[in-house]
Amino acid sequence: MTLTRRRLLETAAVTAAGFAALSLAPKLGFLGEALAQAPDPQELLVAGPLGEKAEGKDDAPVTMIEYASTTCGHCAQFALNTFPKIKAEYVDTGKLRFILREFPLDPLSAAGFMIARCAGDDKYFAVVDLLFKEQKQWAYADKPVEGLQNLVRQIGMSQQSFEQCLSNQEILDGVNWVRSRAAEKFGVNSTPTFFINGKIQRGAVSFEDFKKIIDPLVDKKA
Repeated sequence: MTLTRRRLLETAAVTAAGFAALSLAPKLGFLGEALAQAPDPQELLVAGPLGEKAEGKDDAPVTMIEYASTTCGHCAQFALNTFPKIKAEYVDTGKLRFILREFPLDPLSAAGFMIARCAGDDKYFAVVDLLFKEQKQWAYADKPVEGLQNLVRQIGMSQQSFEQCLSNQEILDGVNWVRSRAAEKFGVNSTPTFFINGKIQRGAVSFEDFKKIIDPLVDKKA
């Protein structure tokens, strides 16, 4: 899916230069079950040009990678309800490293991730959490751009900084690179999609079901 300049400007009435360049190609589709089920472990761990956004020890026995969209309802549920339990039981205890990767499904989601990147490394996860917490107030609002602008004011970002951020070609290209690579190489076609030590899990997964996957991997490394 390649978004047109007109659609981008209608969706986000801010600086044209950034959004007009946003390309969400290739089309999302099923790329082959073998590819999706068994990605090359080394390929999966390659960071994007903007670097990884991760929590937890680098040498943790379990690595969980989530491909998410900031406008995805199930992603918000995971971030707000499930991940805090995973963080307390596995991340904070050194058992799991969590990596969040951008997989925007629409221009608004891409804008959300770009804003989180512009906020700085120390604020990235806090901004993403805020985007998920306030998702109904911007992503599903009648005037989503106004909702997003109200949200960025909460993190101290001015209108000028907001527009400059969305015009940053380097960030835009980096977000697109991660998304395109996930679709082409790993068969990601929806959000949230998780890879836990290379094994794929799609959609809403409960904490209890995550435990059934993670605990044996932790025990195996013990």
